[in-house]
Amino acid sequence: MPSPRFARITVAIDGSPNSQDALAAAIDLADRYGSELTILSIAPLVPVYLPSPNPYAATAVSESQVTRYRALIDLAVKQAQEAGVSAVTGLCHEGVVVDEILSYLEMNPTDLVVVGSRGLSATKRLLIGSISSALVTHAPCPVLVVRARRPTKPAG
Repeated sequence: MPSPRFARITVAIDGSPNSQDALAAAIDLADRYGSELTILSIAPLVPVYLPSPNPYAATAVSESQVTRYRALIDLAVKQAQEAGVSAVTGLCHEGVVVDEILSYLEMNPTDLVVVGSRGLSATKRLLIGSISSALVTHAPCPVLVVRARRPTKPAG
């Protein structure tokens, strides 16, 4: 039997509704292809002000944030297992979100990365960028961006 096209799938989640949609898509693909699924969450660094020449010289991740992201991973792994995905791993890292995801993908080759689209406004995208856009541009593998579901119009 030939190996599946997507033998290894990685999904990045942050607990947002869009990342939940991405998780659902990744679980569905992993189940269909019999893929190994890695669920990755990054507790983001936040700048800490220090009275020094470089006031943003340090960054920190609060313990409550780390706990929150680890809980997200635990729930997502359970969801994947309940859906029938037998080979599932959950990882929680800390750092700059895009950098950590790209670093993980470089060190752990995957056949597909799945991520949600936040649908940032044009102004916000110009100022802070988009994780999904950065992954599409820089990831060493195909990227599936799961867009937000549009509300359905009532019939009539």
